[in-house]
Amino acid sequence: MQINTCRAVVTGGASGLGEATVRKIIQNGGRAVIFDQSEEKGLQLQTELGEAVFFIKADVTKEEDIQEGVHQAADYMGSINTVVNCAGIGIAEKVIGRNGAHNLSLFSKVIHVNLIGSFNVIRIAAAVMTGNEVNEQGERGVIINTASVAAFDGQIGQAAYSASKGGIVGMTLPIARELARYGIRVMTIAPGLFHTPMFDTLPQEAKDSLGKMVPFPSRLGYPNEYAQLVQSIIENPMLNGETIRLDGAIRMQPK
Repeated sequence: MQINTCRAVVTGGASGLGEATVRKIIQNGGRAVIFDQSEEKGLQLQTELGEAVFFIKADVTKEEDIQEGVHQAADYMGSINTVVNCAGIGIAEKVIGRNGAHNLSLFSKVIHVNLIGSFNVIRIAAAVMTGNEVNEQGERGVIINTASVAAFDGQIGQAAYSASKGGIVGMTLPIARELARYGIRVMTIAPGLFHTPMFDTLPQEAKDSLGKMVPFPSRLGYPNEYAQLVQSIIENPMLNGETIRLDGAIRMQPK
């Protein structure tokens, strides 16, 4: 599938990795619908990029939001053949911390947003994709999820985050196997340290210090580099059922 034929839903598309993905798709002639809870940023991006982009305020954990949003997106673009799941949250809390045991509701929230939210979008969008006409290579669509290197080498305090991202990695292959009969590919990207809004509150010195942890290039990743990989996955039909680390060879230390 070529990126200029993309009719994409991008969750978390109003900022960070999702925003970079939306920009990449539009710059290359595709169309995108942003699912995000930040109405201000989403509408700002819609205004900037024009008619090829449409914003829908949606919570990925809510079935009714995604059911309605996916069908709105399909009506707006004529179809959906691409999903990029970038919506997610991160917390840091030890299993046994200064205030006692890990807050269970906080653990559940991270799993609910990152893992269940991604699956919610996958299942509803995939059902719509099965109705697409196949292209010359027999494809009906591609789904790209966002995990993290924390899925493999999570640090102290990342039990909830690592579990949520590990779940995304774990469901990639079985979903790819199931959707293969429909010509729908499923891939996951596991980014390392990337310059996203999560890092905006840090002083430059702290950002530089984190960047030096990366073997090469020794810096934080740029969101556009994530978007470049999204494009490669979209355009390479043999990429299916796999998780790709995008991390400059970093392997996270315990803390």
